[in-house]
Amino acid sequence: MANTRAARIAVNGTTYDFNGDPRRSLLDFLRLELGMTGTKKGCDHGQCGACTVHVNGRRINSCLSLAVMHDGDEVTTIEGIGMPDKLSALQKAFVEHDGYQCGYCTPGQICSAAAMIEEIKADWPSALTDDVAAKPAISDNELRERMSGNLCRCGAYDNIISAIKDAMGQEVAS
Repeated sequence: MANTRAARIAVNGTTYDFNGDPRRSLLDFLRLELGMTGTKKGCDHGQCGACTVHVNGRRINSCLSLAVMHDGDEVTTIEGIGMPDKLSALQKAFVEHDGYQCGYCTPGQICSAAAMIEEIKADWPSALTDDVAAKPAISDNELRERMSGNLCRCGAYDNIISAIKDAMGQEVAS
């Protein structure tokens, strides 16, 4: 029997064949097989957000998704958002506002925030949205709600919100 690929996955613009164990998570494929260690393994239960990546532009917890499920998908990791020599505006804002302490959750926070900003631009409502047909009102509480799937055990939440607001280029009402 010929060995066929289980999935072809584009990661940060480069296509890779996944032929591994069909039980392997997307997180473990990224870290162990591709060496993209920016995406962190936190709880391995989808509760902390450290493993957040984008799949086809939407944020997911990569620890809860099997690599084999992503045939034909485009995955963006923190390395695809920006690298130390070429930081994105959001990454620069995290540095300027000290939106990290130990830094472990920071890649997931940034991936989540980048996707969240796109969701806001697309007028996606959140659990705090009173009128789902109206443009969402962006406040600190709204940003906190939208980022609630990402935990920071060091408690840098206020700085993270400041960084996101700066990257969004607008003043957000408290």
